[in-house]
Amino acid sequence: MTHQTDTEAVEAANTAFYEAMERGDFEEISTLWLDDGATPVSCVHPGWPVLSGRGEVLRSYALIMANTEYIQFFLTDVQISLAGDVAVVTCTENILSGGPAEDGAELGPLVGQLVVATNVFRRTFEGWRIWSHHGSPVLTESDEEEDEEPGA
Repeated sequence: MTHQTDTEAVEAANTAFYEAMERGDFEEISTLWLDDGATPVSCVHPGWPVLSGRGEVLRSYALIMANTEYIQFFLTDVQISLAGDVAVVTCTENILSGGPAEDGAELGPLVGQLVVATNVFRRTFEGWRIWSHHGSPVLTESDEEEDEEPGA
């Protein structure tokens, strides 16, 4: 495969990951994570501890999907770096999400969030698979102001 073709394949795998999350497609999420029986996967969701191992990581996605009625990702600043059979994708996840509805509403209130993410992929016989995902929240200026003490 050419470098360009690898880059396109990694970008397609990264896009498939976020689209599966938007659809709440747990089966698709499961197939996108590395499952070679030897290499442990890892995941850090914003504000969560490190999750290690395929079972723990996939349980976290099942939990998130069960508690999220709506989620949409707008990816910006996508950068892809390739080194042999490993690819690193960094991006900004501009997330719009809503939880379960309350008081008979169709959907709970929508919340916007910025997360910077690093997704590490490994080439397998089935294509590129996620080896590790790490998401960190981006603090906005208003978040920082709230953390400061008055008179500081």
